[in-house]
Amino acid sequence: MEDDRIPAHPDVRTIPLQQVLEALVDPVRRSIVTKLCEAAEDIRCGGFDLPVSNSTATHHFRILREAGLIRQYYVGTSRMNALRRDEIDEVFPGLVDAIVTADRTSPRPVQQPARGPAGRAPAPAGGIGAGGLLG
Repeated sequence: MEDDRIPAHPDVRTIPLQQVLEALVDPVRRSIVTKLCEAAEDIRCGGFDLPVSNSTATHHFRILREAGLIRQYYVGTSRMNALRRDEIDEVFPGLVDAIVTADRTSPRPVQQPARGPAGRAPAPAGGIGAGGLLG
């Protein structure tokens, strides 16, 4: 049955502000909300360019859904995502605008350097002896 694939969506009026704010503290989840807010149409899960694995992305979508921020449904085999903007604005006026504005203007995290063997960062140019411990 088609309805079996659609996850449960809480009533936004029953969700505490604390849960909503905790969902929005993560930059990946804020980026999802921002993209949905700016999009002309709902977006399938695979339509987001997220810096995380698919399983981690699934976790982020679940947190947003359980906090009442997004609605998920299927079109064929694609799970679609829609921002529950009207419902959120009714219960938490101005929250979405504040989050999206902050997300657009906040600096993006700096990429961490590639890790070498054993998970260590590569040695600085010139090695340890070049002005370092043995220099």
